[in-house]
Amino acid sequence: MPVATQPKKIALPPRIVIREFASRLGLPVTQVMAELIKNGIMSSQNEEIDFETAAIIAGDFGFQTGPGAEAAEGSAPTYIIDEWISHEDPKTLTPRPPVVVVMGHVDHGKTKLLDTIRRTKVVESEAGGITQHIGAYQAEHKGRTVTFIDTPGHEAFSAMRSRGAKVADVAILVVAADDGVKPQTKEAIEILNSAGISFAVAINKIDLPAANPEKVKKELAELNVQAEEWGGKIPMVGISAKAGTNIDELLDTALLVADVEKEKVIANPSGRLLGTIIESNVDPGEGAVATVLVHNGTLKVGDQVKAGAAFGKVKALKDSAGKTVKEAPPSFPARVLGLKGVAKVGDNLTVADDVKALKKQAKKAKVSRPLETTLPEPITPESEGAGAAPAATKLNVVLKADRLGSLEALRDAIDKLSSDEVQIVIVHQGLGNITEADVLRADAATTHLLGFQSAVTPKAEAVAKGRDLEVKTFSVIYDLVDFVREQAEALLAPEVVETTLGHLKVLAIFRTEHSGMVVGGRVESGKVEPDSQVRVKRGDAVVSEGSIKQLQHNKQAVKEVVAGQEAGIRYEGPPVIKEGDVLEIFRVEKRKRHIGP
Repeated sequence: MPVATQPKKIALPPRIVIREFASRLGLPVTQVMAELIKNGIMSSQNEEIDFETAAIIAGDFGFQTGPGAEAAEGSAPTYIIDEWISHEDPKTLTPRPPVVVVMGHVDHGKTKLLDTIRRTKVVESEAGGITQHIGAYQAEHKGRTVTFIDTPGHEAFSAMRSRGAKVADVAILVVAADDGVKPQTKEAIEILNSAGISFAVAINKIDLPAANPEKVKKELAELNVQAEEWGGKIPMVGISAKAGTNIDELLDTALLVADVEKEKVIANPSGRLLGTIIESNVDPGEGAVATVLVHNGTLKVGDQVKAGAAFGKVKALKDSAGKTVKEAPPSFPARVLGLKGVAKVGDNLTVADDVKALKKQAKKAKVSRPLETTLPEPITPESEGAGAAPAATKLNVVLKADRLGSLEALRDAIDKLSSDEVQIVIVHQGLGNITEADVLRADAATTHLLGFQSAVTPKAEAVAKGRDLEVKTFSVIYDLVDFVREQAEALLAPEVVETTLGHLKVLAIFRTEHSGMVVGGRVESGKVEPDSQVRVKRGDAVVSEGSIKQLQHNKQAVKEVVAGQEAGIRYEGPPVIKEGDVLEIFRVEKRKRHIGP
């Protein structure tokens, strides 16, 4: 499929019928529907797609998209959970399972902790043992159900950690006993304090030889997180998620923290439905899939629901283990199938009385930033201007991911790598498999084609091979970010480092040649080494520069002559050295520069 070199711009409404969409693109509707199928969306020409889906498809055809006038009519409401529930009859409110968010620095053992609690192999299913997206699960403890939300600890997932905290009642902050407080530990504390969420600290990996729980408590105290045994208010439990040590004690503690504010951990299972989208993705076999955490009411198969610009009839509900369920009560995390369009993470999910109301609300939904960006306008000497500062070197990237949350995190992490010298441009981004359109786009832009948890279609693989284009896929986010960092670093000019080795005072001139001299002198400071650079100084003035090709001491070739010793050198450079001159000996090294930590 050809990709436009000069992207055409079209305006799109929040939702558009596929037939009308094809007309705006000036393409046969069958061609547009075929592209939708490649992206895992099965729809008839009379069905609607949302702005983000349309933007993805339009981008595949080389169009640059933007919201039309219809998009400004309204915005998707964001509901405060407590306020929503306050409108329920108090007599209908009953306790619900507390929602516990697990937070902490990368690789400190959050997912392993949940794995131990649930007695499943969640960790093994996460590449690198590090959570890639928010996962919500339920577990039983002493007859009580608890909902856990696992948030990524990698620095790129800041928004996802904040998102996880906002829907939780209680938090468990995991800190490794052998590693202590780290940047994401501090960030998690700030998020929890800002959200007003009570939390307990799990000091993990206490079974390791390097474990130092007391040091961890001291570091936390410096952040005003004071342990109860130190006179503070924060319960801390030493655990080993791997060995299962003190897990019951930690769960008891988390439930105690939740019970302190149990009057807030309530809902009406028969009330008005309210949920929050905590993850969203496009599955090739299932289409648009959203993970929702129910706050109030009960989500049922057959319900007509909306979340921002996405809406549809719930065709199926699945629990965290992938088992089909008929309904999702309060605090239940469920995967929802049947939505038309990709729901925006963080949007509220509600039920409408009828399809007409759904469509009306969808038209008023706030259009989020499109998932697609198109090729940038080419830079020409005329556009840069004769007197303009040198433009930054550009590193182009085509980026695909399996989930919206992961794509957001990757986009933010890659944006942070750009500098005045190297600008990283994501020329195209989207959800789902890597298609032949992605390959053609990457080839046209002379760019890297990168996928995160995205499969490469057979046709895309064949096209890439024919064009000698490497498609790189990753299953761990920091591997992809590190790859982009390495490519950007390779474009940086090296750092030139000069190191002064010593000084030699010239006492005698033995020979003068066309391109150099042989001189003798005494090393006054430091040392002299062969193959070093030389700066000839006469008083304060620099007369010339050259290099040392040979070095002798007592008529023997040596590798260095130190202060206080005499040396003979073969100097290569302009033959201008005189007795009494001082030769400054130095080395110049070019070092690779790095971006970020």
